[in-house]
Amino acid sequence: MNKKHQLFVALNFLVCIGFFSVTNAQEKRINQVQVIGSHNSYKQAIDPQLFEYLSQKDTTGGINGLQYEHIAIIEQLDMGLRNLEIDAYVDKQGGKFANPAGMQLVSSQRAYDTEHLLNKPGFKVIHIPDIDYRTQYYLLEDCLNDLRKWSESNPEHETVFITLEPKDGSKNRFGTTPEPYTTEVYDELDKQLLKSLTRDHLIVPDDVRGSYSTLNEAVVYQNWPTIESGRGKFLFILDAKDEKRVMYIKGHPSLKDRVLFTNSEPGSPESGALIMNNAKDSRIPEMVRAGYIVRTRADANTVEARNMDYSNFEAAKKSGAQIITTDYYLPSTLFDSTYKVNFGEGKFSRANPINN
Repeated sequence: MNKKHQLFVALNFLVCIGFFSVTNAQEKRINQVQVIGSHNSYKQAIDPQLFEYLSQKDTTGGINGLQYEHIAIIEQLDMGLRNLEIDAYVDKQGGKFANPAGMQLVSSQRAYDTEHLLNKPGFKVIHIPDIDYRTQYYLLEDCLNDLRKWSESNPEHETVFITLEPKDGSKNRFGTTPEPYTTEVYDELDKQLLKSLTRDHLIVPDDVRGSYSTLNEAVVYQNWPTIESGRGKFLFILDAKDEKRVMYIKGHPSLKDRVLFTNSEPGSPESGALIMNNAKDSRIPEMVRAGYIVRTRADANTVEARNMDYSNFEAAKKSGAQIITTDYYLPSTLFDSTYKVNFGEGKFSRANPINN
């Protein structure tokens, strides 16, 4: 057995035989909830004329997977959603995404970035440059500032979990090349989160690790903040794997002094939050019982909504995954479907069915 898994396996065994139990704790922890939230929470619909143009060019039907949108993030929070997802592109000089090719493909589209915010340096919130670029927030800073203002106006809100995907990649067919993430860029990302939200509104790995030797040890000993102490705060999870994840961890063992949790392999020193998008993955309940916070998905690429298929959502609920993301906390207004996801009576949070 790999040594880094030994502590995880041993403590998971103790949980299973009842040697210690989170259900006997005096106060419930933030990993003992189950919440519903939105996927690509900032996304606005592709302009109808551009969508029609792209549909005609698309021979695979893949463009249909982009046919969704969200109400304002603040409205989502007011509804009771307690998970968001944000994508962030690097734009050190500003202007990289200011003139998306899609605006030239079809004339007479509605205006885009009339305040020229994309010309400013800083992280940009976009789904797919040149194609799926309409967004509630051009600047990550503006999004974070609004989250802080909302939190200060609702100081008793439950912890809001936010997955943040660091977007980059190779040059696309229109010639746009996203800037790569580096350790230095991640440092700037952490600084932006701390500046906009302030430390008081964040749950960070140091808060969970405490006096334990590693973050993972603290997690399997159920050392997450209580639900009460987590009120008024946000917890960020970095949605990245491989080299991009390694870069964020570098120089920060057990994520010391970092802001985001990472989707690290169970049993590794930095492991605490897991992204397991297949809601039917049989490992999810095991991970939840072992102390991890797990994010999964009720639907993806509009497939479930078009087919009125709730099987993934039912599996997600049963799995105990603390975070369930959807594009449909409200039914689609872009195609005919009544598919929507909640826990009944319009509720988006409840006690976790696995670890309470």
